[in-house]
Amino acid sequence: MIPFNKPHLTGKETHYIYDAVSTGKISGNGKYTKLCQEFFEKKYGFLKCLMTTSCTDALEMAAILINIEPGDEVIMPSYTFVSTSNAFILRGAVIKFADSEVGNPNLDVSKIQRLITDKTKAIVPVHYAGVACDMDAIMDLATKYNLFVVEDAAQAIDSFYTGRDGKKRALGSIGHLAAFSFHETKNIIAGEGGMLAINDPQFVQRAEIIWEKGTNRSSFFRGEVDKYGWVDMGSSFLPSEIISAFLWAQLEELDDIQARRKAIWNQYQQGLSDWGNANGIRLPEIPSYATNNAHMFYLVCNNPEVRSELIQKMKNQDIHPVFHYLSLHKSPFYAEKHHGAELAQSDRYSDCLVRLPFYYDLTDAELEGIIKALRS
Repeated sequence: MIPFNKPHLTGKETHYIYDAVSTGKISGNGKYTKLCQEFFEKKYGFLKCLMTTSCTDALEMAAILINIEPGDEVIMPSYTFVSTSNAFILRGAVIKFADSEVGNPNLDVSKIQRLITDKTKAIVPVHYAGVACDMDAIMDLATKYNLFVVEDAAQAIDSFYTGRDGKKRALGSIGHLAAFSFHETKNIIAGEGGMLAINDPQFVQRAEIIWEKGTNRSSFFRGEVDKYGWVDMGSSFLPSEIISAFLWAQLEELDDIQARRKAIWNQYQQGLSDWGNANGIRLPEIPSYATNNAHMFYLVCNNPEVRSELIQKMKNQDIHPVFHYLSLHKSPFYAEKHHGAELAQSDRYSDCLVRLPFYYDLTDAELEGIIKALRS
């Protein structure tokens, strides 16, 4: 059987976990937490990074940091995971869903301005499949209307955006804040785990306090205050050293992992391009301003029936592709709250997109088998 996903282990994960346990400090913000945070700050130019127990937690921290209050409006794509929305719903926000682009599932920036009102607080672009949204256009709107931008970069580790100025910047380093995921389905994994990237200096000090349950405990351990106490709202967002130790083993092999994933992506692309064109099935499109971090390879079928038939026939051959998100604006929880227009592209991806098996240990022979099965 070829599953949709299989977590890749570099071989050093348990070694570093043992090392973390042997230090006697496994509650977090120790050796491996600091190693991971410094790695991301140096490699990708984030001002400050804080490890979290999940990308969901990082998004919830972002919602607190930008002071989302009941009635504030937040603009985001409908075609995304529920955590993108929940983080702001928990603070009382009203979500304004925007449609996806025709060429890829990312937020259609041309649909944002009409959703902005005097209640709008933030825009949350989601870099689907690790492919950049049009960040220049989004940041222009944020500047014009004095809005915050929180990048949902859950799938976007080691992916970049080239702006109008020709500068190449890591996804997650452009908005005021960004959230990353290290769930076992991502390129770099920790089982569960996430990270908040902070790019605006005004948020650095408060982020540490929220991260440490609303206390200035981090300042105390650095000797900046003589005692610590409850100074703000917060929660238990800080992960254990075990999560960070696992992640560190992955980060040491980042280049190798990315090289293999890109090779898999390219093999899919080369093996399926003519087949897709002949059958009205679209393959991923990478805009000129974006790079490809090979997070996933997906197909967009021309109708839901074709997708269902494709998935079933593949499963009959012990190959397990899967569909992805259902449009959040049509969810049982939010349908009655959505008073906007129909989001045709979001619904099209919900109905027609299918993800192919994709993981580091997928062999060339297995890839050839998947491509052959699709072409048949």
